[in-house]
Amino acid sequence: MKMNALERFQAIMNFKPFDRLPVIEWAGWWDQTLQRWYQEGAPQELTDRYDICRHFGLDIYRQEKSFFTSSHPGVSSGPLPLPVATEGEYDKIRPYLYPADAVVDAKKWEYLAEERRAESSVFSFKVHGFFWHPRSLLGIERHLYAFYDQPGLMHRINTDQEQMLSRIIDEVCPLCAPDYMVFSEDLSYNHGPMLSQELFEQFIAPYYARIIPKLKKYNIVPFVDSDGDVSIPAHWFEKAGIEGILPLERQAGVDIARLREEHSKMRFMGHFDKMKMSKGEAAIRAEFERLLPAAAKGGFIISCDHQTPPQVSYADYRLYVSLFHEYAREAGRMSQNQVHV
Repeated sequence: MKMNALERFQAIMNFKPFDRLPVIEWAGWWDQTLQRWYQEGAPQELTDRYDICRHFGLDIYRQEKSFFTSSHPGVSSGPLPLPVATEGEYDKIRPYLYPADAVVDAKKWEYLAEERRAESSVFSFKVHGFFWHPRSLLGIERHLYAFYDQPGLMHRINTDQEQMLSRIIDEVCPLCAPDYMVFSEDLSYNHGPMLSQELFEQFIAPYYARIIPKLKKYNIVPFVDSDGDVSIPAHWFEKAGIEGILPLERQAGVDIARLREEHSKMRFMGHFDKMKMSKGEAAIRAEFERLLPAAAKGGFIISCDHQTPPQVSYADYRLYVSLFHEYAREAGRMSQNQVHV
């Protein structure tokens, strides 16, 4: 059984047998990591994310973050005056965040769609979620107080963001619908979520409830990107309609076996402990062995649990990728010998 990249992704996401795991980096590499590799012999011209993937023999999962173009003067005049503290200050920057004359570059998206069809590639959009977006405007500390002190402003910001995301889906997806969409959230730290379930259900879940049905019309798998320990909020996200979570940071205590037991239908991506990548072959193999049983059952794509850190040498990384290919094939063999739902 030989699959192309898209067939493989769809089989895994639907808990069906697959030929092998994708060998991917969902996030990429720290700048300091790349600088180290250049000093250790990596070609200096390797700066583009996808060229780096090709150099190491990784599969390419394309991601897009920019959707509209605008002639609004604020878009190109420099950084916005952030953070904002009041509704009045938000009103001043709001036209820059959501320009009235923003338009979709149809030719760009039609080209991307043709490229995807030709390559049978996997494609995703990444957008700000409803915890991340107000935090990016208010700043970390003020954002956490705003749940209590400025609830009206919080809802205004997320209503505007929901309307913008709705417009992206309505205008871009008919031209080039992604296979999955990632909502950046980062609402957990290493001991759990930074807000209560009550606040999540009041300020975040309602906006997902309106956006996710639009995604499902295009068969898009909605993922959330949150660092830290997501074990508790995974339940909240699943109830809100989110179907996948990444990157499952091992250092925060996340455990794929527990997640799979508690969320039998959710999809996951990441979870390879980045701290093991510089520890030699035995440590790398042990980490793949830990992840292999869950990966073979489907619904889980292994990748680094964050960006590859600078302590990983050029030689370390090449060894990691070589072993990744070996275990990707083994997961495929195991998958074909299991009973799938």
